[in-house]
Amino acid sequence: MKSSQAIAKAGLILGALIVVFTAIAHMSCIYLGPACFEAQMAPPEIVQSAIDGTWIAPVGTLLVSSIFLLCAAYALSAASLLRTLPFLKLGMYVISIGFIFRGLATLPLSILFPEIVSAFSIIAGLVWLLTGLLFFFGYRYLGRAT
Repeated sequence: MKSSQAIAKAGLILGALIVVFTAIAHMSCIYLGPACFEAQMAPPEIVQSAIDGTWIAPVGTLLVSSIFLLCAAYALSAASLLRTLPFLKLGMYVISIGFIFRGLATLPLSILFPEIVSAFSIIAGLVWLLTGLLFFFGYRYLGRAT
């Protein structure tokens, strides 16, 4: 394997690890409670669900975390660490664009809603932008190399 291919593969693995960490962080809110949901900037309805003990917060959290884990699986599949998943090319590009869009949306959302801007929100936006770029360029390079 060429060193540039190894770098692309490492980028996909790093992106997958970021997404897995995010899924774990989200799921930790089920155990840690309303303060965790609030710290992760969950919508007020989700925080209230956690306070009230209704099913919306935990079920929504499990759904979102499952989607994150599926994204990580696609990155690991693109890195040839898992079997080839269905629609790998489409999936990788859609996921990449979604993550990049999430990262780029940080600036206009910060302008529109300055009351919720924090170091966490800015760092999260930059991390999603980086993750999207790792997915996009890692897959694009390895996709051409194979």
